[in-house]
Amino acid sequence: MKPSLLVDAPVPVRYKQAALWTAVMFCYVYGDYFSLFVPGQIQDMMDGKTGVGPVSPQTLLAFALLMTPPPLMIFLSLALRAPACRWVNIVFGTLYSLLMLLIFATTMQKWMLFYEYYALLEAILTGIVVWLAWKWPRE
Repeated sequence: MKPSLLVDAPVPVRYKQAALWTAVMFCYVYGDYFSLFVPGQIQDMMDGKTGVGPVSPQTLLAFALLMTPPPLMIFLSLALRAPACRWVNIVFGTLYSLLMLLIFATTMQKWMLFYEYYALLEAILTGIVVWLAWKWPRE
């Protein structure tokens, strides 16, 4: 009896990108969740402190605006026409790769090793998004 050969169907680029953006979002959520266990973090939150200064309606809006594109990219990677999808993934993938590398470079603290790990992983994942978009198959 011959062993059956598995068919490895090709996965479209846009599915890969949507999956990568989903993985990035999970990393964001886990990184922020784990940060709650850093000594003093919850007290700082209760005292109205953020990593970039005092909390205000404007800083919370800025955080919300900063975190809006990645979850939207999950949908946009599937919904946009190929040329727009390619460029939107290149632009936002590059921006978020650079942002995560900046966070990686500026978060060198003993209790934030996990955050550095996530920042580096997120930069790699969004870098792959850019690479896939750049190498988008052509007819």
